[in-house]
Amino acid sequence: MNQTLRPAHDMPCIYLYRHPVDFRKSYRGLSAIVEQELGHNPFDGGLYVFTNRAHNKIKCLFWEHNGFVLYYKSLAEEKFHWPDQSDELLSLTGQQINWLLDGYDIQQMKGHKKLHDLNMTGILKKIKTSQ
Repeated sequence: MNQTLRPAHDMPCIYLYRHPVDFRKSYRGLSAIVEQELGHNPFDGGLYVFTNRAHNKIKCLFWEHNGFVLYYKSLAEEKFHWPDQSDELLSLTGQQINWLLDGYDIQQMKGHKKLHDLNMTGILKKIKTSQ
C-alpha cells in the first residue's frame, strides 16, 4: 500500500519561509510569523512551509475553511535540501513542494529553456548544425 498525504499539485499559493524556526511552535506561533513577519493573512488559503535548524523536519500550515491544518514531516536519517536564504520568502508550485518533500533540491531542478519567436527555417538550421 503506497499512500501519501501531500499538498495538491494545483494548490495556488505556496510559500516557503527560508529561515529556520523553533519547532516547538504550533499553528499559533507559525500563523503569527505569517502575519507579523511576512505581512500575509494566514486565513487567505495559502500554504506556508517551515523547517527547523537541522533541516530534517518540515511543517506546513494551511487554513481550511474552519481551522488550521498542520502537516509535519520528520526525516529519520537525511535532511531536506532547503533553498538559500537570499530572500525571506519563496513562492513554490505544488510540484516543487512535493519534490522538496521527496528529497530533491528544488534549486537545481529546472526545466528546459522556453523558446520564443520560432520559425521552421531556424529550427531546421539548428538541427542540421547539431548533427
